[in-house]
Amino acid sequence: MNIDELKNTWNEDIENETPEINIEQRNKINLPIEKVRKNMRMEFWWIVGIFIFAFMVCSVCKPFKLQLYITVLIASMLLVTVFFYSKFFKLYHDISNTELKTSDSLRELVTQLNLNKQYYLSYYISFAPFIVCEILIVLEFIPWPQPMGEVKIAVILIGSLIIGMFLLFLCGKFWFHRYYGRYINHIESLLQEFKK
Repeated sequence: MNIDELKNTWNEDIENETPEINIEQRNKINLPIEKVRKNMRMEFWWIVGIFIFAFMVCSVCKPFKLQLYITVLIASMLLVTVFFYSKFFKLYHDISNTELKTSDSLRELVTQLNLNKQYYLSYYISFAPFIVCEILIVLEFIPWPQPMGEVKIAVILIGSLIIGMFLLFLCGKFWFHRYYGRYINHIESLLQEFKK
């Protein structure tokens, strides 16, 4: 076998392994990708607005100790948010520049979307310590008509934490599915269709 035949065989094998995506299939894929990008932009601006509002509320809190605690807590939440949003921006940039010409590129896109799904769920879980801190601050600074006992404080803290974590989990799952999950599922189904 000469070199030319070997090159031709090699090129045929590569072409057989990575079939190209036609224009109609690309258009079907681009619609959910554009929806994901639009929802990422919308969520980013919502988060910016929420943090601006939170810092404005901090500026009017009294006494100074309460203002300091809340400001430090919100600044810590902002740092966590910046870390996770740097990951989301990377995905946003990657899906903006994705050339979906082969099934391998589509498979890579689905892998990136699923990885960011894990980041997204981790983002929500990372707010558990902040819930605990918020409850402690509320318990410490709200003026109660009569002093609370240790058992009552423990019950309020644990009950609030359980309810808060459950609500955080439900809100995170709902938000992700509504704004991202269904589009990721659509892209995955297109990938399965493409494999047939």
